[in-house]
Amino acid sequence: MYLNESEGAKFWLQVLTDLQNRGVKDILIASVDGLKGFPEAINSVFPDTQVQLCIVHQIRNSLKYVGSANQKQFAKELKAVYQAFTKEEAEFELDKLEEKWGKKYPIVFQSWRNKWDNLSLYFQYPEDIRRVIYTTNIIESVHRQFRTLTKTKGAFPNDDSLLKLLYMGIQNAQQKWTMPIRNWSLTISQLAIHFDGRLDDALNL
Repeated sequence: MYLNESEGAKFWLQVLTDLQNRGVKDILIASVDGLKGFPEAINSVFPDTQVQLCIVHQIRNSLKYVGSANQKQFAKELKAVYQAFTKEEAEFELDKLEEKWGKKYPIVFQSWRNKWDNLSLYFQYPEDIRRVIYTTNIIESVHRQFRTLTKTKGAFPNDDSLLKLLYMGIQNAQQKWTMPIRNWSLTISQLAIHFDGRLDDALNL
């Protein structure tokens, strides 16, 4: 666990560099939120890592800029983009959506276009892998547990006391992490093919 007063690309660059120094040799896919500069920070340390931006974060951020009267309809039509079967189909649907809503909400489509390479990464994978990487909701649920632990504790005398509390929280939460990832055996074999040779050591091949 890493603690910092603020989250930014510079902080994550320090974290990634520390992970590398501690022995992490490779990261296949990184699923991250939409923090500006985060993908670049990852690739500056692990240049072969594929970075997928969280679709759920992107949807939430998009709806912030859509008028309340149109949010429900816009969200419904946006599904055709991120639930498409292929990247080409998704791009076609994004073009259609922008043609309808682009003049009213240009900032939404500017964001999708600017981040498209990292938002659309998951389309190259089978459904089982897509399900694992398209969102950071799994780690967000851990963050919610952390907030539950800390919101009633008031101030902490130092970082170590906070780390100890969060560590114990993870230990307790792990007891509930019993649900296996769906079709994991098939998923790991697909990853081994996609990332030819990069999983050999982990799988003892």
